[in-house]
Amino acid sequence: MHRVLIIGATSAIAEATARLFAEDGDRLFLVARRKARLKAAADDLAVRGAEIAGCEVLDVNELDRHRAVLEQAEQALGGIDLALVAHGTLPDQQLCQASARLTVQEIQTNAVSTVALLTRLSELMERKGSGRIAVVTSVAADRGRQSNYVYGAAKAAVDTFLEGLRQRLYKAGVGVTTIRPGFVDTPMTAGFDKGLLWSQPDTVARRIHHAILKGADVVYVPSFWRWIMLAIRLMPRRVFKALKL
Repeated sequence: MHRVLIIGATSAIAEATARLFAEDGDRLFLVARRKARLKAAADDLAVRGAEIAGCEVLDVNELDRHRAVLEQAEQALGGIDLALVAHGTLPDQQLCQASARLTVQEIQTNAVSTVALLTRLSELMERKGSGRIAVVTSVAADRGRQSNYVYGAAKAAVDTFLEGLRQRLYKAGVGVTTIRPGFVDTPMTAGFDKGLLWSQPDTVARRIHHAILKGADVVYVPSFWRWIMLAIRLMPRRVFKALKL
C-alpha cells in the first residue's frame, strides 16, 4: 500500500493515473483548484478501491499556501510515499507573443509554481529519507519551437530543476521521475486536430503508473517520443530554424 499525493488531480492524465493507484488499494490525497470536480474525483476513487481518498482545494499560484496543504496531505495519509505533480496550462502562443503579462503568467503557472511545490516536497521527502516525486513535464521541453516556445520554456525550466533535484535527493534515498508526454487527447487539447501520434489519457496513465512504481528517472510517454525528440534535438540549428514546427 502506497500513500499517494496528486497535485493537479483533476487533469485528465492525473485522474486516469489516480484510478490505477486506487485499484491497487492505495491511499490517495488529491489537490486541485476546482472544488466540485475534485470532490467527485475523490468519491470515485473511494468506490474504485482507494483505502483513503482525501482532497483539498489549491490554486498552485497561491505559493504561501503550499506548505499548509502539503502538511494537511501528509497528516491525512499518515505520510507521503509518492507525489505526482501534474498541474499546468497550455498557453496560446500567439497571445503570449503579444502580451508580456500573459507570458509571465504562463511561466508562473507552468514553472514557478511547480518549482515552489517541489522545494517544499523535497523537504518532506528528504526528512523522511524515502519516497518518490514524479512530475509531468512535456516533450516540448526538449527543444524550443516557434509554435509553443512559452510552454516549452516553462517545462524546460522544470526539467532542469528536476535533474538537479534528482542528483541531490539520490543520497537521501528519494527518487525523482520526470514524465514527458507527447500529444495527449484531453480537454486541454480539444481544439487540436488529432493524428497518429496522439494518445489517450488511459494509455499515458498506465505508463506513468508503471514508471513511478519501477522507479524510472526519465520516461517518454508513449516511448516512441524518445526517438522523435532525439531526432529533433540532433537536428542542426541552421536546418531547424527554417522548419515550420
